[in-house]
Amino acid sequence: MLSRTLRAAAGAILCAGISAAQAQDLGKEPVTTFSLENGMDVVVVEDHRAPVVQQMVWYRAGSADEPKGQSGVAHFLEHLLFKATETMAAGELSATVAANGGQDNAFTSYDYTAYFQRVASDRLELMMRMEADRMRNIRLTENDIVTERDVILEERNQRTDNNPRALFGEQMNASQYLNHRYGVPIIGWRHEMEELDMEDALSFYQTYYSPNNAILVVSGDVDPEEVKQLAEKYYGVIPANPDLPERYRAQEPPQTSARRLTFKDPRVAQPYVHRSYLAPERDPGAQEKAAALYLLSELLGGSTTSHLTERLQFEQKKAVWSGAFYNGTSLDDTTFDLIVVPAEGVGLQEAEDAMDAAVAEFIREGVDPEELNRIKMQLRASQIYARDNVDGIANRYGRALTSGLTVEDVQAWPDLLQAVTEEQIIAAAKEVLRPEASVTGWLMRDQEVTQ
Repeated sequence: MLSRTLRAAAGAILCAGISAAQAQDLGKEPVTTFSLENGMDVVVVEDHRAPVVQQMVWYRAGSADEPKGQSGVAHFLEHLLFKATETMAAGELSATVAANGGQDNAFTSYDYTAYFQRVASDRLELMMRMEADRMRNIRLTENDIVTERDVILEERNQRTDNNPRALFGEQMNASQYLNHRYGVPIIGWRHEMEELDMEDALSFYQTYYSPNNAILVVSGDVDPEEVKQLAEKYYGVIPANPDLPERYRAQEPPQTSARRLTFKDPRVAQPYVHRSYLAPERDPGAQEKAAALYLLSELLGGSTTSHLTERLQFEQKKAVWSGAFYNGTSLDDTTFDLIVVPAEGVGLQEAEDAMDAAVAEFIREGVDPEELNRIKMQLRASQIYARDNVDGIANRYGRALTSGLTVEDVQAWPDLLQAVTEEQIIAAAKEVLRPEASVTGWLMRDQEVTQ
């Protein structure tokens, strides 16, 4: 086991390069917010160190908002938005971005779909004009539908169907969520993806792609007043959707029984144990429990000095890798996850038992205050360095706002992490790490030894 002295030294090395003043006072990004008359929210984060800007449009609509039987339609529509509009040819937007030396892309998750361009700051108006155009003026053909449906099916084939770990992850999620759409894969179930058509895509587009369901995040070398004028010019003229539905999701019933699954596949290169627990997300104005869970994940399995690593890898030699994960940025309940990859000759049951014993020991003995302080200092450092990334800044605000949080919540988060106590972490562990709300999965080869 690493001594407390060595762990303190590791923390000092990780934080080298930031001043004591920076470590004590992280400060806040200069953020300006306003709303257009049609209901579109706008967030501007200024950073004038380089003549670069990133524009992101985030829609409060992801795979968890899809109609039943149409899994994958949110991601399908993301692809289709790179086709033609009334004024642009298919592919013209991306070609224009590239011709101006920039980058663009889009991505879909459970709670949002986002589109972005990163360009020189004097090209912002051009980006707004094109992005606003495809917010309501997409023009699809049947050939577009057939072509892009084949593309997303091939994407599923490459990323999921040919990847045992991805298939295992789908089964874990489906077992964890008894009623919520988080149990359905973002890319969709293949049999439903194969049936997606023009009507499905346009229905989702017409329902959710409107300014009153969107957040514009602009970060980089910009003036907030200029952004406001451009946003009003290009986005402000788009009518709001008066029929935008309330964002209602079927919620989880009480989970009262531990679930287990075994996924066997001859392509598995490395068997492992995965345990997930249903866990609360970050809530607006009430993020303290989520902050405690985040630090719990760091203490248990976030680094080479974490509790699981020390016990299972260094002391007992029963694992070659272990980790704990928690991401509270979601609209509804998320998960707290543990993974242990057993060492050679160690069976999955032995690895699981060792994991459970190490977690129980952590809860029984409590938090090492020096380790907690090291992690908090490391977080201070990473938050300071994150200011250098206009993409990361925009993503941080966009993901949070589409998940129900506010700008104030985003800016309060670093200080909340610093304020978490050892007692709060143990209380969160006892509340969340309950067998009744858990799924334990074994990923293994066909003839794997499990004991």
